[in-house]
Amino acid sequence: MNKKSLVSILLVSVMSIGLLAGCGASKGDTAAEGGNKKYIIACDAKFAPFSFEEGGKYKGIDVELLDAIAKEEKFEYDLKPMDFNGIIPGLTSNQLDGAIAGMSITEERKQSLDFSDGYFVSGLSVVVNKNNASINGIDDLKDKSVSVKKGTAGSKFAEDNEAKYGLKLSYFEDSPSMFQAVENGNTDFLMEDYPVIAYKLKVDNGAKLKIVGDKLDTVDYGFAVKKGVNADLLKKFNDGLKKLKENGKYDEIVGQYIAK
Repeated sequence: MNKKSLVSILLVSVMSIGLLAGCGASKGDTAAEGGNKKYIIACDAKFAPFSFEEGGKYKGIDVELLDAIAKEEKFEYDLKPMDFNGIIPGLTSNQLDGAIAGMSITEERKQSLDFSDGYFVSGLSVVVNKNNASINGIDDLKDKSVSVKKGTAGSKFAEDNEAKYGLKLSYFEDSPSMFQAVENGNTDFLMEDYPVIAYKLKVDNGAKLKIVGDKLDTVDYGFAVKKGVNADLLKKFNDGLKKLKENGKYDEIVGQYIAK
């Protein structure tokens, strides 16, 4: 065998080893890509007691339930606090994998989203300035101005009954802005989920607000994903939620913020 042939054989051998190594690396990369996905999950940025910032960290019922469920079901996620109005568009445009944001399960939302089992039963309340004596319930809303948060059950109720009651609607991006509008007398009343306003009045002794009348309806909050997408994440949420209710962790988390 001459020197040229020997070099050729060595080159072929080196290339073969390189190809085999490359195949092994590809398999490893594929396995890594197919490993545990890190989900992007939204919460409402300002929706105490479900999600709110305190001391540079987010806390609340939604935030802590999600954390406990993720630990039970062993999945990772990045929490993305944002205005509620942007959450459903974020889900339907695939920018978000899921959302836990005090989101009422409605037939309209089911057209574009899939929901978990209900994780909290809520209801809608009429809230006025504490010095307001003219509104004592739903029968007193005729020709009044109302503050609502975009995309919520409160805004839908106001929109559906705008003509019936002659309402004047003012839209806000978050709950604190709604509260301020009524406290300052800029609008006559606001529509808010009962547990949210009840918590506000419990922790804020300076609030110039009061709840009037009975709750208007009862709705379930649900964890949401885009319709037909992330069924695995939805199953993990449901499985984890069931475990938390069985082991007492659910009651422990909710009980920190809302009395039974």
